[in-house]
Amino acid sequence: MSVLDRIVAAVTPPESEEDRAEARQKARAAAAPGDWLDQILQHHQQIEAAFSEAEAAADAQSRTSAQRKLAALLTSHSSAEEAVIYPQLSKDHKSHMAMAYEEQQAAKVQLALLEELDPLSHDWQEKLEHIKGAVAHHVYEEENDRFLHLKDELPPADQDRMTARYREEMSRYDSGL
Repeated sequence: MSVLDRIVAAVTPPESEEDRAEARQKARAAAAPGDWLDQILQHHQQIEAAFSEAEAAADAQSRTSAQRKLAALLTSHSSAEEAVIYPQLSKDHKSHMAMAYEEQQAAKVQLALLEELDPLSHDWQEKLEHIKGAVAHHVYEEENDRFLHLKDELPPADQDRMTARYREEMSRYDSGL
């Protein structure tokens, strides 16, 4: 972890597990079965499981495989959100949209840097933990605030269109995951 990463982590401590659970519960309550938010929540759980798989991998080959699966899942998920969900945030919540894009781009860069590290090294483990923390914070922001605005503010026709478009975007990647 870089010096800057350490300073940021010290100044902005992560949300508690309790806070994250409460945010997830709020988001689940706002989601309808199969809608865009429900699909995103399912992907968030898959991403969390992929992080756990990477952390639990014991040998270089398993870690590399888990890392690639995680990267594919995060990239497809972020691409779908960026294509369908974030443009909706741009209408009335530009700062939320800008921060969301920035967070996802940073995660992609960090994933690329993770690929360059020896999967059995301490640096690899530390980098993975850093990415996991950043993604967990991003997910918390979406589930606790950003996406709840969209669920509250957008008319049903827009919600339906987003559901169909998000599913369409994810279908582009599902065969490879």
